[in-house]
Amino acid sequence: MNLSPSLLDLTLDSPAANLACDEALFLEGERARNNGVLRFWVPDSTFVVVGYTNAVEREVNVELCRSLRIPILRRCTGGGAVVQMPGCLNFTLVLPYRAGTEYATIASTNRTIMEKVRTSCAIFGDTEIVTVEGISDLALNGMKFCGNAQRRGESCLLFHGVILCNADLQWISRLLPMPSRQPGYRHNRPHAGFVTNLNIAIDDLKPRLAYPWITSSIPLEAPHDMIRDLVSTKYTQDSWNFKR
Repeated sequence: MNLSPSLLDLTLDSPAANLACDEALFLEGERARNNGVLRFWVPDSTFVVVGYTNAVEREVNVELCRSLRIPILRRCTGGGAVVQMPGCLNFTLVLPYRAGTEYATIASTNRTIMEKVRTSCAIFGDTEIVTVEGISDLALNGMKFCGNAQRRGESCLLFHGVILCNADLQWISRLLPMPSRQPGYRHNRPHAGFVTNLNIAIDDLKPRLAYPWITSSIPLEAPHDMIRDLVSTKYTQDSWNFKR
């Protein structure tokens, strides 16, 4: 890749703002001819995020979330429901298509980015192996620790994922039923037998993930006005988060 995205290590003050920030960076990338951005953020509370086409009532234990006052939000990309919580590292890549022909299709983009992330997360040892599984998962010894999704525009793409570093995994079993769709390698395993932590400090993982992408330090100001607008008109609205 000849382009060097800007690095933005930014966690905002609410679940809605953090999801809105990802979309705002993508929309900004569509409007401006820039080199893209790599963002890191870490949730400081627990909340559920469903994919763009998910039916909330099918993919989330809604009543339990409500009783525990755990927010349910929808992201602007596909994929399944996830639990965001402390101990998770989120990464967001916004890349212009001119970054390389390998980003021309969904499949080639998945292959390219997932292999870079896999290499960054790889733990070498006799029994611990990191592999790309399904469409865009990463697994440690066959157990998922990272899920990803993308959105494609006219001039750039948004690719983001969440890595379980040292999260409290019991929340996944509590808040999410078995998903309506599952990758073949899951073999109908319950959450407790399917997901795992990478067991690495988040601050140790960030530079590993950034290394393949960031070759120079380019200042970046987050599009705060656009983020605020998306929060108020979209990510805090039931018409978006619970849309059918």
